[in-house]
Amino acid sequence: MTLLFASTTAACLVVLAVVAVRIDSQSRRSGLDHEVGSRAVGLSRAVWFDTGVLHLEPLREDELAQGAQVLAVLQAAPGQTPKVRNVVPGRSSLPERDRLDEVWRSVLDEQGTVLVSAPAAGGGRLRWAAAPVWDGDRIGAAVLVGTELARSERDHDLLVRWLALGCTALVCCAAAVGHLLSGRAMRPALRGLAQQEQFLAEAAHELRTPLATLRLVVEQGGSRASDASGASGSSDEALRLVDRLSRLVTGLLARARLESGAQRVELVPLRLDQLVETTVEELPDHESVTVSSEPVVVLGDPDLLAQAVRNLVENAQRHGGPAGSPVEVTVAPGLVTVRDHGAGVPPADRERVFARGVTGAATGTGAASGTGAGLAIVRWVAGLHHGTAHLADAPGGGLLAELRLPMPPAQGSPPAQGSSSSSHEGPGTVSA
Repeated sequence: MTLLFASTTAACLVVLAVVAVRIDSQSRRSGLDHEVGSRAVGLSRAVWFDTGVLHLEPLREDELAQGAQVLAVLQAAPGQTPKVRNVVPGRSSLPERDRLDEVWRSVLDEQGTVLVSAPAAGGGRLRWAAAPVWDGDRIGAAVLVGTELARSERDHDLLVRWLALGCTALVCCAAAVGHLLSGRAMRPALRGLAQQEQFLAEAAHELRTPLATLRLVVEQGGSRASDASGASGSSDEALRLVDRLSRLVTGLLARARLESGAQRVELVPLRLDQLVETTVEELPDHESVTVSSEPVVVLGDPDLLAQAVRNLVENAQRHGGPAGSPVEVTVAPGLVTVRDHGAGVPPADRERVFARGVTGAATGTGAASGTGAGLAIVRWVAGLHHGTAHLADAPGGGLLAELRLPMPPAQGSPPAQGSSSSSHEGPGTVSA
């Protein structure tokens, strides 16, 4: 914010400084032209022709002539090269001969006062004004007045230096003020983030403690029930529910920390195929889910990717047809697809279902009024991994949900660990 404030102020000051420099340059040039032009016109009116003779006596007493830095008179007969007369202070102060001829021709062409910039023969740049002196109906002479540009340019350069110095000081002051103001404005937000992080830490502790206690109670109750009757199915189901609830709590807290900026996602190399298989096995109703995979290594967060896969599969089970409808999960390099056999989602709604707050419930025919809030989490996880998530029509009917993840820059063949292709055909059963 400090850099933005300072750069914005600097840009505004630079624009103002450029405008001021150009206005000053034009104003000085205009003032200089007015001064030298007025002096040349005044002196051209002080001299006159009398029967072809040019009288220059008034130039010796005229105040305009005495105040001129360079003064000369160009006189020429028709069709001839002008002669230089009454040069003050000396011939070296005038431009070169070729330039004098150009000035004379410009006066004849313009039939009025001419302003030009030309260097003197002895060095230095001057601004010249040449005003015509009429001999009847023709121009017989021209009064040439020059003034140095160096003084005006020195004053202009001094203004430019002061503007640069002043703008630099103002930018430094603006940066300091912006730093103080932005710091003061951000303190409440920083305090809010700290309070939110403290709340999340306390919530995690308060939620995990009863879950751990509940798991211990269920395990003890299951042991006693097993000793008494030899059946532990209900206790195993309860343990799975407790474990799932614990994962949900952990995922929600991790998501809250990531979205608040209190925690950054850490991407590590992992076996995507094994993560998908383990995630599907932990689902309560995974008997109807078939997994086909090949060894794939990606960079990702295992907890977040497991949550995204879990949401895709549960969404397919919930909205992909009647209860128990088959769901196929496929793992390929950089891709996880989940296919159901339901009515699907209309193409116009396939982006809307990824928005937060879009929910719905399955009907008895398998059609769904929505896809649940889980798809919003899937797209959020895909974005954190620089991937994408979208829906498409499955070949032969049904809906195909795809989670695409970028592959590592250099990936070798991962070591074979377990099966390279597996399908879940029953509770806890994996066939190779």
